[in-house]
Amino acid sequence: MLNYSSFSHLSFDCYGTLIDWESGILAAVDKVLQRHRVDLQPAEIIRSYAGFEAEIEAGDFVAYRHVLRGVMNRFAREFGFLPTEDDLQALPESVGRWPAFPDTVQALARLAKRYRLVILSNIDDAMFAETREALGVEFEDIVTAEQIGSYKPSTRHFEVALDRLGIRSGQLLHVAQSLYHDHVPAQRLGLKTAWVNRQSCCPGVGVAPVTRIVPDVEVADLDGLADLAGV
Repeated sequence: MLNYSSFSHLSFDCYGTLIDWESGILAAVDKVLQRHRVDLQPAEIIRSYAGFEAEIEAGDFVAYRHVLRGVMNRFAREFGFLPTEDDLQALPESVGRWPAFPDTVQALARLAKRYRLVILSNIDDAMFAETREALGVEFEDIVTAEQIGSYKPSTRHFEVALDRLGIRSGQLLHVAQSLYHDHVPAQRLGLKTAWVNRQSCCPGVGVAPVTRIVPDVEVADLDGLADLAGV
């Protein structure tokens, strides 16, 4: 059992945890695929997206906007069509329209009554700015991949957050959907973690690589976390 009164801050992954990234990705990618008469099932699209994204992020650092353009270019190569500039821009231009999960705004407001909230995201600053208003709360800090030049599962997001906030690892609870991208590096630094086990169109833990990490707590949504924290 976690002692929720021991935490002063909660850090959140954004896309996949607060924002329904699968719905956003599917809407953007399927529109392009349909234009080129490529018919894929939702799980095929999401698995392909995740694989292409991971390959690009494993190389030299590029801004996430260029990662997304690269993902769309790889869809084109994989499924045999010549992408237009509009096709390549479809994903980066869609991010600001990706919807929040139904529980996100209410639960963040509840949690903000007790904790200082922080974003740790594999995103560009300008892209997160498009999302920020939809979340409805103020954040103590926002650490993006663009700011630090690396992507989770590197520990860099967490190291920078602890340093900027001037807190110990025991004061920060990290809340995220992806075990591989978030819970592994967070626990490597001694943080406690809460797994928001969102439903996915891909069975199991979604599209992230399998890991044996054990979160400190598991909830189905953010309201469940707020309930456990007693706020």
